[in-house]
Amino acid sequence: MSQKRSIFEDVSQPQQSKTPSKGAIDAAPKGARRGIRLWLMTLFALVVVMIVVGGLTRLTDSGLSITEWKPVTGAVPPTNEAVWLEEFEKYKKIPEYQLQNQGMSLAEFKTIYWWEWGHRQLGRAIGLVWALGFLGFAVTRNIPTGWTGRLFLIGALGGLQGAIGWWMVSSGLEGSRLDVASYRLATHLGLAFVILGFIAWYIFLLGREERALLQARRGKEAKLFSLSTGLLHASFAQILLGALVAGIDAGRSFTDWPMMGGNVLPEGMFAMTPVWTNFFENAGTVQFMHRIWAYLLLAFTIVVWRRSKSSAHVKTRFAFNLVMAAMTIQAVLGIMTVLYIAPWQLAILHQLTAVAVWVLILRARFLSHYPISTGIKGG
Repeated sequence: MSQKRSIFEDVSQPQQSKTPSKGAIDAAPKGARRGIRLWLMTLFALVVVMIVVGGLTRLTDSGLSITEWKPVTGAVPPTNEAVWLEEFEKYKKIPEYQLQNQGMSLAEFKTIYWWEWGHRQLGRAIGLVWALGFLGFAVTRNIPTGWTGRLFLIGALGGLQGAIGWWMVSSGLEGSRLDVASYRLATHLGLAFVILGFIAWYIFLLGREERALLQARRGKEAKLFSLSTGLLHASFAQILLGALVAGIDAGRSFTDWPMMGGNVLPEGMFAMTPVWTNFFENAGTVQFMHRIWAYLLLAFTIVVWRRSKSSAHVKTRFAFNLVMAAMTIQAVLGIMTVLYIAPWQLAILHQLTAVAVWVLILRARFLSHYPISTGIKGG
């Protein structure tokens, strides 16, 4: 027989409530998201420095000073005069010395050697930072679910970059070429931007919790995301064209603007044979392509920027405002670099601004995919 219950029983004798079971997102191990993000930020900064040092190595004609690829033993620089003379003798056998730098002193050789050695040493340092971080997080099982492959990809691309770097250098060690092949330089620089792009995207992802990302993705602005993806690809093409310009010093061939040598089209655009070599080796043709694509890229940026004005999210709109501002600055820097005959200061600033444009486009693209709602006041 059931007992009588007080009408106040629910108040006086509270029953223990059942805790709702966690969903898959909450149940999954979080990992050291903050620690991994800081590690990726360090890698990001190192890759940016690497791009700048690589540009300076190219501008100082130092890239061919080390004629061998020794990934491990090459970390130790010459330690005495005899070793320095041995390295110098190796350099004297390549076309750059024989056709351009004959009579160079040992002191001058040391200057360009240190640039290239520093460039390679920085690459080793980046590889070491990646390896220590990746292994550390893996051994302690602090890598979030689904992130092992992503983080490994960065290291794999870094290893590939080292191999491509030697493939690039080897193109200038024989024959009659004074510099590395421009298309190999473009491949080397292009991969550096790809690596930088992956790192930046992962930093953005780790900056917000998985739950927040899933919720934000419901508000994805598909059209704006598609346009920003196209802008990213167009910018990457311009980066490659810029590398072709740098590879053959095409930026110092036509120093007037908006004309080229007083003409709309530079003279001798297709003077080289076979015809396809003009698109890689002809200074007038290469600079013309870089200029025309710059105009198209700026116009496309304006289209995307105007489209972003209709975004419902203030942070997304601001992100595209930054892209528009950076692209405008980059266009001005490009013109100034031409008019002032590509001094190294402007050339490096132009390259560094390309990094800023690249990352800002990635960020705007990220926010169009994972918008941040700011409410009525924020809007």
